[in-house]
This record gives sequence, C-alpha cells and structure tokens, in this order.
Amino acid sequence: MIDIAGRFGDNLARLRRCADLSQEEVAVRASVHRTEISQLERGLRLARADTIAKLSGALEVGPEELFEGIEWQPGDIRLGRFRGKER
Repeated sequence: MIDIAGRFGDNLARLRRCADLSQEEVAVRASVHRTEISQLERGLRLARADTIAKLSGALEVGPEELFEGIEWQPGDIRLGRFRGKER
C-alpha cells in the first residue's frame, strides 16, 4: 500500500519546482492559502476535487500529472486498493 497523500505531495512539489514557482505563487494562482500548498506537499492533507482542478490550472498541467505513480486496482473478490507505480 502506498501513501497517497505523500505521493500526491511529491508530485505537486516537483511540478511546482519545474514551473519555477514558489508555494506563494501557486497559492495565489490557484486561489488557495499558502499553508494549504505546504500541507499538501508534505502529505499532511488530501486535496479536494476543486483544489486539484485549481492546482492543475495554476501549474498549467493536466490533473493526471498530479496523480503520477498513483493507480487504483479494482477489487474482484477482494476490496480494491491503491498501489504505487514506479516513477
């Protein structure tokens, strides 16, 4: 099992650095508080759907890039679960 919040946060931080933006700049562009960006990047919280859309637009990337390495494996006779993909 992988840490979804941690992987999402790693992706967010990587994409923000690639865009050469500070947490504050992303926060302003996405209309969220800078502390939320910090918490997301550190894996302390999960982003809501509207926040994912805002982050995607602010970083000018597709939302799927924020989910890189995160994959849902549906269940058959067992419950579904998240699994990590190699980067």
